[in-house]
Amino acid sequence: MNLFEKIFNHQIISRLEDSGTFMVTSLERAWLKTMLQHPVAADAFTADTLDKLRSALGPDSVMDTSVHLIEKARATEKQVYHPLLRPLRRHIMHKSGVRLTCEVKGGRVLSDQSGFPYKLEYSMVKREWYLLWYHTRHHSFMSTRLKKIRSVEIEPIELAAVETILKTIEDILDKRKTEIVIEIVREYNAELSRILYAFSSFEKNVAYDTSRDTYHVSVSLLGNDREYLLSKIRFLGKRVRVIEGDYLKRRMLEASTKALERYGVDTGR
Repeated sequence: MNLFEKIFNHQIISRLEDSGTFMVTSLERAWLKTMLQHPVAADAFTADTLDKLRSALGPDSVMDTSVHLIEKARATEKQVYHPLLRPLRRHIMHKSGVRLTCEVKGGRVLSDQSGFPYKLEYSMVKREWYLLWYHTRHHSFMSTRLKKIRSVEIEPIELAAVETILKTIEDILDKRKTEIVIEIVREYNAELSRILYAFSSFEKNVAYDTSRDTYHVSVSLLGNDREYLLSKIRFLGKRVRVIEGDYLKRRMLEASTKALERYGVDTGR
């Protein structure tokens, strides 16, 4: 792949992301059609959405799971879908206030907690959904596991209050955010798409240095996402290096040093 092709491909990927468009392979379409046959699909989508998806995938064949999937011994499966996802997503979209009944530590149940739902977030580490919301009575930003929420009821909220709350939340998140800069080792530029896919769940910007033929990926994240990002960097191995981000640099150095010592290499510590 020459320099022009790399720049051109990066521009196409960036423009597709900015326009909300993404490319889907025939294998991914087959996988989706197969997953829509799962019983939980009827709960995850409205009937209209489910019909549209099945209609769009009509000409595609389903995936032959006997060839592509081999099931081995596993732990108890956690269900990714949660019944509260759809109503909470609707409240977030309409910027509605809510009244929550939640279970807290010790098994206590707190009722009538007035709040504003901001975002639904899935933890890849804990494999469960969280609701990020603003507690209007205590004026605090909360993160609550969906499995701890007993009930959700809509509560009227003034438009002016919504704007104030959103500005407050954005200020809180900006203070908590940190930026990590990851350099793609030049020898692996041909794997750009695969490497960017590993960071697809993060807010990021990609810059290309023509003089050095090097890509830099700037990843913005909250502190509690650092361990998940760290797992992605370890997965990519020698393809990438952290050039900005003291915490991740230190963790990568510790892991590398321990690995070398395990195999009898003197690191001089």
